[in-house]
Amino acid sequence: MSYFEEETYTDTSFDFTVWKKIFRYMKPLKKYFLIGFIAVVGLAILDVAYPLINRFAIDNIIAEGSFRLLPVFIGMFAVYVVLISILVFTFIYNAGKIQVELAFSIRKDAFTKLQELPFVYYDRTPVGWIMARMTSDSRNLSDILSWGLIDLSWGLLMMVGISVVMLIINFKLALITLSILPLLIYVSIYFRKRILKAFRNIRKQNSKITGAFNEGITGAKTTKTLVLEESNYRDFDRLTHTMKDHSIRAAVFAGLYFPTILFIASIATAFVFYFGGLEVQTNDLFTVGMLYVFVSYVGQFFEPVMMLATILARFQQAQASAERVMSLIEQEVDITDRKEVIEKYGSFYQPNKENWEPLDGDVEFRKVDFKYKKGEQVLENFNLKVKKGESVALVGHTGAGKSTIVNLVCRFYEPTGGEILIDGTPMNDRSVGWLHDKLGYVLQSPHLFSGTIMENIRYGRLDATDEEVIEAAKMVEADAFIQTFEDGYKTEVGEGGSRLSVGQKQLISFARALIADPRILILDEATSSVDTQTEKVIQHAIETVMKGRTTFVIAHRLSTIVNADKILVLEHGKIMEEGTHEVLITKRGLYYKLYTNQFQ
Repeated sequence: MSYFEEETYTDTSFDFTVWKKIFRYMKPLKKYFLIGFIAVVGLAILDVAYPLINRFAIDNIIAEGSFRLLPVFIGMFAVYVVLISILVFTFIYNAGKIQVELAFSIRKDAFTKLQELPFVYYDRTPVGWIMARMTSDSRNLSDILSWGLIDLSWGLLMMVGISVVMLIINFKLALITLSILPLLIYVSIYFRKRILKAFRNIRKQNSKITGAFNEGITGAKTTKTLVLEESNYRDFDRLTHTMKDHSIRAAVFAGLYFPTILFIASIATAFVFYFGGLEVQTNDLFTVGMLYVFVSYVGQFFEPVMMLATILARFQQAQASAERVMSLIEQEVDITDRKEVIEKYGSFYQPNKENWEPLDGDVEFRKVDFKYKKGEQVLENFNLKVKKGESVALVGHTGAGKSTIVNLVCRFYEPTGGEILIDGTPMNDRSVGWLHDKLGYVLQSPHLFSGTIMENIRYGRLDATDEEVIEAAKMVEADAFIQTFEDGYKTEVGEGGSRLSVGQKQLISFARALIADPRILILDEATSSVDTQTEKVIQHAIETVMKGRTTFVIAHRLSTIVNADKILVLEHGKIMEEGTHEVLITKRGLYYKLYTNQFQ
């Protein structure tokens, strides 16, 4: 089993271009960030002040052995506790608000893009790959841009505040303490590069594993019928072992990094005790309380340093997520409307339906060429005229171009040459939304959404009443089997319609197409997966749905298209024969051979 290979992203340790794009999502949340930042400033000031409050107690109460100033100390401490409680609440509330809103915005934009992307994107991108971006990658970004940024602000303010106070109290001892900083910076840069590389590899492998999970679950029946359990297990075991190796490597670097920082902090503490002790002995102005402040500040100073290191490491992890999410959000849409078309017809999400003309159903291919991005030419100088209300059957071996033709009619793909006209107007002179609103597409393997039968039929037209849904079901003879269920139209269909047979799902999809009242109908091998008895019911449903509509039928069972107005026999993207069933049978050509071979 082969898995989708993730594209390679930048190896830059910190890519400002990517983060600039991500920070755009912070603009609507600047109010929450500002309030959170103010709270963090207050917290940093109070954290710097805490050792000074204790110094007051040491030098004025403990050292003097007098409790005269004890009420003052208690009052100072009480004010400290009240203020810090208010500020911590403000900080947590606003950081949480940023996290939730940010995740919502990123996922909304990513999902919006997924709705706009054409078939070609889904042809080349596995579902598991997309799911990894929509879930874990989005979550990583919202976490780091909410808690991470505010924690980063607190850490920087703490380091600056502590450094200033230490320099004011004792310049020489402060310089001795801060002399450790260059070593800290070097260690951070060294480990940061390796942690980033390791986490990039983890993210790439995670996407493959997510894709493998998706294939394993959706293809469970195929796996069991082909007895592929052992082979799939070996493949998945290989993926997870690779993931484990990358994770261990990342954990080793992270595990070495933090003890290294602690070791450096311990050296700084030892310096403070040694030189600070000498100051207490030789300098009358340097009190025990001041030494306590310095010792406390050393501990406090390296806490934000470690926090900054953690946040930088998380930013490095999140950069991999940012690169992937932005690659989805900025994915180029292959099929787009021109600016003047959007001005008249509206966009995909904001349509100007008042400007939408009715669609009669005339379709014309005029010297159309088509080639997939990776593959040989499918259509070349292809011409076809279909009048409104006509039914056209497409017949031919696999790869003849049948699906390509209907996908071009639906504008799921764009021609690479020539043009397609709808009602005499070039297709791209009207919007994609206008066309899709007037299309009906019944797939060979119909997909039902989780929910009830009633809801699934109503997806064809969301404002349809219950009575209209039931009437559509009756017209395609779906009502008969629906009434056999205990809950009738309220019956849950299960994920993908798993609780219904293929024939039942197909009839529901016909009812869904009928209630939408499309002017152009596509039937993609709609009877190829059902038994003969069900085929008769579906054939009647097809005749009902086709009435008065321009219909393109892809059929392998040629007995289902004998009444089509026009049958096209395709081979390598070219029309080899064209005519009604009777005419083509009389010719005794390719169609005759295909038709008679099925019965033999």
